[in-house]
Amino acid sequence: MDSSSPAEPAQPADTAPASAVEGLRFAFGTLTVLPVGVERWDRAAARAGMVCAPVVGLVVGLLSAAVAAVLLACGASALLAGVAAVAVPAVLTRGLHLDGLADVADGLGSGKPAEEALRVMKRSDIGPFGVVTLVFVLLGQVAALAALYGQGWAAGAAGTVASAVVARGALTLASRQGVPAARPEGLGAAVAGTVPRGAALGTVLGVAGCCAALAGCAGPAAGVAGSVIGAVLGLCAAEALLRRCVRRFGGVTGDVFGAVAEVAASCTLVALTVL
Repeated sequence: MDSSSPAEPAQPADTAPASAVEGLRFAFGTLTVLPVGVERWDRAAARAGMVCAPVVGLVVGLLSAAVAAVLLACGASALLAGVAAVAVPAVLTRGLHLDGLADVADGLGSGKPAEEALRVMKRSDIGPFGVVTLVFVLLGQVAALAALYGQGWAAGAAGTVASAVVARGALTLASRQGVPAARPEGLGAAVAGTVPRGAALGTVLGVAGCCAALAGCAGPAAGVAGSVIGAVLGLCAAEALLRRCVRRFGGVTGDVFGAVAEVAASCTLVALTVL
């Protein structure tokens, strides 16, 4: 943080540009349990961090694919590899994205006004809408990954990494300028509206390019188009949920970010199994 004395004019910490390293620290420190140490917690760091979010997805996806590869090498089934590929991101994120998905499902399903729905989302327990949503989303992710790993480790690994990258790319989009925060506190308020629209668009193109590269490395060139389409569909599904939440709650919260990420990952995986 800025430690200059009051007598020395200096750019405020929340407007001073954040370096790439500070952005990566913010991204990994807020989106994973990895011990990176966040050096700055301001709007500039949040902006850089959310632009770097897909890099977090790349690392999380590679770690998940590595665990699945070890299991397959030891003779495990494609189903068990799929379970592991879903479990590793949950562990690396403390389950916060899944918790956010459940809370948003409860909030949307409550049918109550925005303020009351937000209070429902802040409760520590999970309601019936959240439980049902979690069950079907996790089953869908495991089933899709099992199908991909059934085609071979390369296809499964490409799907694992692609879904993780798309999920974090959706976080960048949800942080773009023009998307308000529903509450004045929390992670949602810290990152809402920080990413310029041009940077958000650049992130979308980068995510699509990454998915295309993964597909190209995994198999025939014919799979590249399907991978790009899967990434776009995942981001579109996340955008649809984001817009619904903004209309329903008046903005985004940390829970909304988690839900957006899980929806993006799930839709990308489903698309990759059928394209």
